[in-house]
Amino acid sequence: MHTSDTAPQEHTPRHVTLTRLLAVGSLMGLIVLGLVWELWLAPIRTGGTLLALKVLPLCIPLTGLLKNRMYTYRWVSLLVWLYFTEGVVRAWGDRAPSNYFAMLEVFLCVVLFVACALHVRLRLQHAKRHDMTDTATDALAASSNS
Repeated sequence: MHTSDTAPQEHTPRHVTLTRLLAVGSLMGLIVLGLVWELWLAPIRTGGTLLALKVLPLCIPLTGLLKNRMYTYRWVSLLVWLYFTEGVVRAWGDRAPSNYFAMLEVFLCVVLFVACALHVRLRLQHAKRHDMTDTATDALAASSNS
């Protein structure tokens, strides 16, 4: 029987990678949208407003998502509801074109939430399956050594 000193290369399922890309993409989309919306496309006052600073809290989790940290995915799925609420209020109360940007913000928030929730769920399922496989392999190796 051939044994290797290196651990087998771990492959993450395609769905986990897809949800990660969706989460990072929608978060970056929210950051860009917030800046462009409040500074150039439809600012509340001409020349831009300090409301563009609302994107700063979104920059904090970006590194955690890029480093694939599970905890970040969990708390981003809670943070996103603040931006969702702002988008709904402004979609209802603002005039065009600002309300269109607010609808886009709502859409990006929903995509981000779903991507984060699915990512956490799929990673936990993958880890559980991987642990079960390791346990079965260890049990088989222990019984063959006896």
